[in-house]
Amino acid sequence: MPISKQAVEELERRRAAGILGGGQKKIDARHAKGLWSARDRLNALFAAGTFQEFGLHAQHESRQFGMEGKDLPGDAVVTGVGFIDSRPVAAFSQDFTVAGGSLGSKHAEKLSLIMDHAELSGVPVVGFNDSGGARIQEGVIALSGYGQVFNRNVRLSGVVPQIAVIAGPCAGGAAYSPALMDFIIMIRGGSEMFICGPEVIRGVTGQATSKDEIGSADVHANVSGNIHFVADSEQDAVDIVRRLLSYLPSNNMSDPPHQIAPEVDLSEDPGMDDILPESGKAPFDVKDVINRLVDPGTFLEVQRDFAKNMVVGFGRISGIVVGFIANQPKELAGCLDIDASDKGARFIRFCNAFGIPIINLVDVPGFLPGVRQERGGIIRHGAKMLFAYGATTVPKITIIMRKAYGGAFLAMCSRDMGADIVLAWPAAEIAVMGAEGAVNILYRGDLEKAEDRVARSRELADEYRAHFASPYISAGKLFVHDVIKPSETRGRISLALRTLLSKRETRPPKKHGNIPL
Repeated sequence: MPISKQAVEELERRRAAGILGGGQKKIDARHAKGLWSARDRLNALFAAGTFQEFGLHAQHESRQFGMEGKDLPGDAVVTGVGFIDSRPVAAFSQDFTVAGGSLGSKHAEKLSLIMDHAELSGVPVVGFNDSGGARIQEGVIALSGYGQVFNRNVRLSGVVPQIAVIAGPCAGGAAYSPALMDFIIMIRGGSEMFICGPEVIRGVTGQATSKDEIGSADVHANVSGNIHFVADSEQDAVDIVRRLLSYLPSNNMSDPPHQIAPEVDLSEDPGMDDILPESGKAPFDVKDVINRLVDPGTFLEVQRDFAKNMVVGFGRISGIVVGFIANQPKELAGCLDIDASDKGARFIRFCNAFGIPIINLVDVPGFLPGVRQERGGIIRHGAKMLFAYGATTVPKITIIMRKAYGGAFLAMCSRDMGADIVLAWPAAEIAVMGAEGAVNILYRGDLEKAEDRVARSRELADEYRAHFASPYISAGKLFVHDVIKPSETRGRISLALRTLLSKRETRPPKKHGNIPL
């Protein structure tokens, strides 16, 4: 029996109403402000015609405070699966045109269902957050909904990549779902994220502040470190999502999307020999090193504006996806501090969860000295780096470019902390501490008697470097596998990656380790 014309017309009417969300006027008003609708974002993210929606006809269950009988299409969120570069990805996009994108029970159930689908299918999750928060009219039921979402964020962590885009308001408990995901992208000027707003802060503490001061993209990128990327527009945010996904496997059982070249390129790069300044104390930009190591244009820096003394990000070397952990001599001389340790440890653990090899570029004089660092818990934070590397089983290649002193030498993945290959440049200094500091301790009496203390200190420091800090000393004791010219670095890393892609390492059975948080 053919389907009736009336049934088809009713379906089309319901579809059209659901797709419009809060209505064309509200959508037009957003467009006039330069804001996209929930569906605009998904249409830009996915290949045309590939989005399969889940729950278009969902309806809210609010019955109090005048909500009964109100139409909230899709319960203020669009969910489904589509294709990005021929790979399936699950996504949700909160619809601010419907009840301010507020989360009610069906809204939460839709989020839970799409996350469950992502877990079972082994596909990444992308979420566009644009919501006024919990739907007050549903009370504790809305809070329960957030709990269901948070629980799934944790369950999916380390199983499939999770990416959040803050595309509008994201306040109170709503902020914790993005915080539990792997990467957060925030749109400058069009979004805000905080736990307590200015009014609450002023009411409780008496302190006057603004949304920009506590919740803007720039604050979270530069100060709090809560986010990983700042987008200048809606389209820019989508472009960052797509580029980020191009480095990530669909799940923890799949290999990263390597594009392995047929042959290993072992050619030298003479320009690399000119990067280090003549003075061991003069700064240089480690990004110049990274950009010479990676395939052209493939470096994607993560958390660029936070803890700038540490550079992390993704790239490809001879087509192989890698993660970089690099000291930045231009900032705080490349010292490890509280924020850099947190930034590095988190990125290391992500790479390990998804099978991405790690390249460590080392020029570290130590942990940053200071009362603020000590009182702030640098011991605990620095230990995160040690724990992260010690727990990591993916291939790890360490290049000691210049200084590698003390505990920071270990915290940047020495051979004893699990590095599979350690290579040093000829100018590398590997020691318990810098030569000048060591001389002041070891030769205090000699220096006090010297006629020219400065000249004698310099002489002793040179002797100390030659006898104790030379890379050949470490190579002789097998702490370093080889000493190489900087120009050989890309070729040697390429070769090492090929031999390490088949690496398998097992650990003693346990539920999980107890990282010093």
